[in-house]
Amino acid sequence: MRIVWIIAGGLALALGVAGIVLPLVPTTPLLLLAAFCFARSSPRLEMWLVEHPRLGPPIRDWRAEGAISVRGKTLALVVIGATFALSLILRLPAHVLLIQAATLGAVSLFILTRPVPRAPTTPPDPRQP
Repeated sequence: MRIVWIIAGGLALALGVAGIVLPLVPTTPLLLLAAFCFARSSPRLEMWLVEHPRLGPPIRDWRAEGAISVRGKTLALVVIGATFALSLILRLPAHVLLIQAATLGAVSLFILTRPVPRAPTTPPDPRQP
């Protein structure tokens, strides 16, 4: 079963990294999934991901406080708005727009109700139990 968790974590990590440049791929949720999978398979991979200088802060913020940074919230909401605007420009059917508006509205509400991290995240101290 360990190998399944490692493969799932690797796929989630690859998709999460791709999401950095692909606007419709959600980076942070995929990084959280990768950390979850690695926690069940490889403490070394989990530690690497959580301590990574670029990929680790959103994971640490979420684990510590269930928080999303202001930058993360802003980027997410801009992409959500752009996605809906594109749907309007493409003149999608009304029922599709209604479903999309409800879904994107719920996601936006969730993002906006998450706290902002209180302090800059630092890698966990390996000497702490």
